[in-house]
Amino acid sequence: MSSDNIEKLYKNFGILADAKDKIGEHEKEYLEILTAVKGSDKEKRLASQFIARFFKHFPELSAQAIEAQLDLCEDEDVSIRKQAIKDLPNLCKDMKEYTQKIADILAQLLQAEDPTELSVVHNSLMSIFKIDAKSALVGIFSQVLTGEDVVRERCLKFLSTKFKVLSSEIMTKEAEDYLIAECKKVLQDVTADEFRQIMEILGMTRLGKTSSGQQELVNLIAEQAELERESFNPTDADGENVERLLLCLRYALPYFSAQVDSSQFVSYVCEHVLPVLSEIPAGEDEGNDPQLEILKLLAELCSHCNTIENPESKVEKIFKRLVSNMPLPPDDAEGVNGTTEPPLEFSQVECLMYSFHRLARHCPEFLTSNPDQLKDFRFRLQYFARGIQGYIKKLREALQGKQGDELKTDENRIKVVALKTTSNINILIKDLFHSPPSYKSVISLSWKPTLPVSKSNPSPGQKRHTPITFGDSQNSKHLKSEREIYQPPSGKYSNKVSSYTPRRGRGRGGPRGGFSSRGNRGWRRGYRD
Repeated sequence: MSSDNIEKLYKNFGILADAKDKIGEHEKEYLEILTAVKGSDKEKRLASQFIARFFKHFPELSAQAIEAQLDLCEDEDVSIRKQAIKDLPNLCKDMKEYTQKIADILAQLLQAEDPTELSVVHNSLMSIFKIDAKSALVGIFSQVLTGEDVVRERCLKFLSTKFKVLSSEIMTKEAEDYLIAECKKVLQDVTADEFRQIMEILGMTRLGKTSSGQQELVNLIAEQAELERESFNPTDADGENVERLLLCLRYALPYFSAQVDSSQFVSYVCEHVLPVLSEIPAGEDEGNDPQLEILKLLAELCSHCNTIENPESKVEKIFKRLVSNMPLPPDDAEGVNGTTEPPLEFSQVECLMYSFHRLARHCPEFLTSNPDQLKDFRFRLQYFARGIQGYIKKLREALQGKQGDELKTDENRIKVVALKTTSNINILIKDLFHSPPSYKSVISLSWKPTLPVSKSNPSPGQKRHTPITFGDSQNSKHLKSEREIYQPPSGKYSNKVSSYTPRRGRGRGGPRGGFSSRGNRGWRRGYRD
């Protein structure tokens, strides 16, 4: 019986293929093909191909044809499902008005668990983009905004990974404008992972390629960070506030430049975060220090703070935190009476001293206007400098003669970063010891990669500075759409100055949008909706 049905399918195919201009008169044969989706496995595979082949010739049967194809997409046999999914884009190849609906169906099929089936869904979605990118996006975002969590997650993951391979011929300006607008809607209610994906997608659009677009991205991130709040709670039950802050600072950082100012973020961290920094709980993972990570991000943000309102207030907050990490020399400097010498937190001090050094140039009289404060600060600087010089000497001795692979061991890499950290602090201390304090030295922060310096002389008309690039690229550009997100290294360096003998004779020298961790985001739309 099955062989007769297969023979009949081929016969109907032949009739339709030979009918040419009169194919519309053979509705009966096409309906028989549609009913074959209830037959044997071989009938189903043939039906999938034949339905798509003649779909455009029977517009009055389009709903029934799509329904039949969806039956195959839900079949128990994965090979049949894959065949049906592969044939789905053919339904709208010549009938573009169905592109949105087919894209919506494929978006829901992204929840497939079989890796090979999921790969077929991806390929079919890419085929849909080549037919009509905007309609494909409409179908996908209908599921992002109203679909189940797993479908929403898979849709965003698909867009964040596949958008980069879509050419400008496929992703037209109209389609890109729609993508940007829909991403902004999604940002009104996102989890942390979804925020990452949306920002990666937006960073690959035209917004990531111009200063005005980068400013727009920064503004979006500022909304997510809720910088308009007048307080920061570091101890909320689920730690969401700290996570949100860190995530937003990381994603905003690559977009700051001479044209895009970071003062809004710097002001918020100085005014609302630094005063409660010590209340932020330590991270669950070993080596994860949210307090230090915030300080590192602040230091980098200060590099792009060109103008800032009321700089004295921000500098004061940084100075207060800096001084708390720079102890005065103990009264019993030689430890004769068993006085414990205070630890020196080099990593935190590098961050805070750099931030202070950068912002204090906006109010250079901050230190000199208070002689007692300046005197106390210099005592602390002197004590710190003595301890740090001893540590620098030890590090240099430990690294002397090591090169190549020897420096790549975990232990030596830590020592290299520690040496850079302490050397940076030493340079800044020398600046601050000037009378009056100077803010002219330029350093590269210890956790930032060192860019290779070309030894060749620039030719006439050639720029003398190294172009700013993000990531590795054969075609280096000043601004790339795919921005590297700052990922600070873990770990910190501190040292008790127990081995150092001080010199004698010296004096003390929500509803509005943002992250959420909810479960379902609404009702699931069935394939047939």
